[in-house]
Order: sequence, then C-alpha cells, then structure tokens
Amino acid sequence: MPGDHAPAELLAAMSSVLLNVRDVRLPLDTPGVAEARRTQAALTDQLSDYVLPRLVQLDAPLLVVVGGSTGAGKSTLVNSLVGERVTESGVLRPTTRSPVLVHHPDDAEWFSPDRILPDMPRTFEIGNDSYALRLASSTKIPPGLAILDAPDVDSIDQGNRDLAAQLLAAADLWLFVTSAARYADQVPWDYLRQAAERSTSVAVVLDRTSDEAVTEVRGHLARMMTSRGLSDSPLFTVPESALDSDGLLPPEAVAPMVGWLHDLAADPKARQLVVRRTLDGAVRHVVMRAHDVADALDAQIEVAESCYREAETVQRTALDQISTQTSDGSLLRGEVLARWQEFVGTGELLRSVEEKVSRIRDRFVDGMTGKRTRATEVLDAIESATCMLLVEHAESAAEQISRSWTSTRPGRHLLDAQRGFDRASRDFRVRAERMVHDWRQSVLELVRVEGADKRMTTTFLAFGVNGISVALVVTMLARTSDGGEAAAGRKLLDAIFGASAVDDMVERAHADLDSRVAALFEVEVTRFHALLDSPETFKSVQAGLRESARQAEYARHADFLDTESTS
Repeated sequence: MPGDHAPAELLAAMSSVLLNVRDVRLPLDTPGVAEARRTQAALTDQLSDYVLPRLVQLDAPLLVVVGGSTGAGKSTLVNSLVGERVTESGVLRPTTRSPVLVHHPDDAEWFSPDRILPDMPRTFEIGNDSYALRLASSTKIPPGLAILDAPDVDSIDQGNRDLAAQLLAAADLWLFVTSAARYADQVPWDYLRQAAERSTSVAVVLDRTSDEAVTEVRGHLARMMTSRGLSDSPLFTVPESALDSDGLLPPEAVAPMVGWLHDLAADPKARQLVVRRTLDGAVRHVVMRAHDVADALDAQIEVAESCYREAETVQRTALDQISTQTSDGSLLRGEVLARWQEFVGTGELLRSVEEKVSRIRDRFVDGMTGKRTRATEVLDAIESATCMLLVEHAESAAEQISRSWTSTRPGRHLLDAQRGFDRASRDFRVRAERMVHDWRQSVLELVRVEGADKRMTTTFLAFGVNGISVALVVTMLARTSDGGEAAAGRKLLDAIFGASAVDDMVERAHADLDSRVAALFEVEVTRFHALLDSPETFKSVQAGLRESARQAEYARHADFLDTESTS
C-alpha cells in the first residue's frame, strides 16, 4: 500500500459516514429499533476507534487484541507472549480492570489519544479503572507490534462485555483465546462469526490443552473454524504447562505464536497485508451496516408521518370548526345575545338609522356615552365567548391527539414520559385572551381606517368607533346564519359604508381572526411535533446516510482496493 496515508477520497467518505451515522435519531419504539440502535452505536465506535485512525496512519504498529472466553488464560498468555509480567490475571469473576496495551518504547507516540480508541482515557498506573486504557511499554516486544489484553467476551458483567466488543472492533488482528472446556461456547463463536463477516484477520489459540485432548479438540475446533469461514486463520495450540515464578508459560509453549507475531512485526509488507485485509473488511462492513441503519429509518418515517398527519388533521378540523362557529351565529347566544339586544333595543337601532338626521341627533347624541358603554359590554362579551370557544377546541384537540398517539406503541412510548399532553398548554387561555383582544383592536382600527371620511356624519358620531365595531363583529359572527340577530347591525353598516364595502370589511375581519387562531393553535400542535423529528427530517437524514455510504463504497473500490491490486 503506497504511502502512509489512505487515499483522500476514501478518508473523506468514511468521515462523512461517521457524521451521518451520528446524525441519526431513532426515538420511536418501532420493531427492530433496539438492534438498529446497537448497530448505530457499534458503527460509531468502529469508525472513530479504528477505521478513521487507521486510515490516517496506515503505517502505525499492528494492533493485536487478545480476547476470548472467561478463564481461558488470556492475561497469562499476553505476559508469556511479551516475555514479562505486564498485565494481571483476575482472581475473582467478573473482573473489572483496565485493559492493557503493551508496545515497544519507540512506538509510544502511536497510541496517544487521537490514534485509536480516542474517547478512552489513558493511564500508566496499574489499577482497576474499568474504562481507562493502561499503556505499558516493554523492550521485549518488537517495534511495529502492540498487544492489547481485552476483558472476557462472555463476562457476566455487561460493562466488560461492551468494552471487549469495543476493543475487538479496534483490532488489526484478533488473537482469540479459548480452551478445551470453552471452545464450543456460543458467545465466543458469535464474535468469531462477526470477524469472518468483516474479513477481520484472526488467529485462534487453543490454550492450556492436555496432551490427551489436543488431537481430538484441535481437530474439532479446526472443522468448526472451516465451517464458519475461518479456514485461513492460523490455529495455535498451547499445551498445558506449569507456570514459572513470574507466572509465565514456558517459552517453548508459546514459541510458534511468538515467532509468527515477530515475523509480522519485522516484515512491513506482511504487516500491511494484515492491516489491509482487516481495514477493507471494516470499511465494507460499515458501509453495509450503514444501509441497515438507514433501512431502520423507514419505520421511523412511517410512524412520524402517521403522528404528524393525525396531529395536523385534528388541528385542521378544530380550525375549520372555529371558523364555522365564528360565522354561523353560534356565538350570538347567551351573554353575547343579551348584551347585543340591550345595545340595539327592540328595533330602535334600525328605525333610528332610517329617521331624519335631526331625530338621529336628538335620539343618540344626548345618550352617546351610554351607547358607547353598552358597545364595550357587547365587545367584552364577544371576546369572552370567543376565548371560551378557543379553549374548548384546544382542550379537545389535545385530548384527541394524545389518545390517537397512545393507541400505538411508538406513540405511547413518546408520551409515557410526558405530562399534560392530553390538555391544552397551561398558558393557552392567557395567550387566547391576548390574541382575541388584539384582534378586537384590529377591528377597531379597521373601522377607523374605513370610516376616515365618514367620521363627521351624524350616524358615525352617534355610535362612534366602538358602536360601529360592535355592529361589524356581530355581522361577521352571523354572516352565514339564516337568523336575523345581526340584521340591525348590517343595516347600520350599509347605511354608513355601503353594502359592497361592508362585505369586504366582514371578510377581512373574519380572515384576520382565522389567521390569528391558526397561529395560536400552531403553537399547540408544535408541542407534539417537538417530541419527534418531522418525517422530512428523518428522510433527509436517511438520504444523507445512504449517499455517504454509497460514496464510501465507490471510494473503497476506486481507491482502497485498487491500491491492493497494484501494491
């Protein structure tokens, strides 16, 4: 492989995959989402812990991670391979201790935090910190080679198992240790199957096996490796032997393995072949699994679309009903109707409009203050009734959306941790009151503007802006009604502005109210939308992930694999 850096296109593509994988959110409890979340986490670790650091530094020492079954003797084997005691065996199970990375002193710079496993803190102290990588140097290990002692893959402690998986995913070469008693266990073979799927370079060690069992067990183990795609992987056997005073195996027991590892360290080309195979397998695996994560977003999109659609349907229905009820006479009853009738009298308003100017002046100018007070009372009653209408619909909409979402498992999971979503927002009433009051003021302003050239007429003076606004609002509230409650108000408005102008004013006042109500209810539905990404956001993230995975696969073939064929 030429140079000490990967082709820029492949490095950029894999960096993009990492960014896009991190951007994925899987908040909805859809079928298979737990596995998708685990895959996402594993991809993030694989990319940041191994793929990107290795692509940046292809000539870094070969990292051999020693992993395997509980009690298989990994720590003893690591010490024996190095030739001195660098890691401690656990007496009690499960053992929580720092994984140990052993390297030649000249290679220390390769294992700074930004090299591999960048998120793991480093330590040089012997201890039992469960999430720190202990670095140990030894002149007995050759330059170009590093050995990492990982926790048991089948530990009963979940933290140990997770750490073992993370460390194995950061390996250039797995040295998988098992024993005659544990070699057929399922958990280790699950890891070996993953290694085969990723084309990870693997060597298997059958540790501490008695002479009587070697032939039978080794043969069976070799057949199992062949059937699981590991026929090209070396298989080493370590005979059962007494340990020396330092707790090391006899040199001859591990000599074949030590020789093999030292040969790899001494041969840059052979070392790079191992790295290339593992790295290419990791890139291919990441690309494949990135598409699996993208596929998992299909279910998220489907649920999000359903949730958004239901919330928006309920909101739209509420807005339509409010728009209808503020124009079909529904609000012209009760307190509103009583105040309106007090204001117009029993036909007196209509007769007054039709009387001579002098009689209008005599009838209304003297009582101008009283009429304007009653106008304010009517507007207050309308404002109160409109607010009540809005609150009723907001409460009903929240209850309907909540009930619909909780009828499905993903929606129920979203709302389980929330409180108050089956009710309107706590501040809804206050916001509704403010909105209706602002709308009322806009109606007054509309009357002022439209009546600018009519302010000195007797009728305008008699009723003022408030009185005429009452007539406009009442006419609006009954514009689609067959009833005659607003007839007097309409007659008054027609007399002042003309029928065509009144129609336009009524339409504008109602459209303004609809617009303000829509904005008010948008805040309510946004509460629900805020609990999950929009379908468009999910689709955008999905498309970005798929595209970055495709680009990574193109780069792998165009750059990475081509270097293999020409190296």
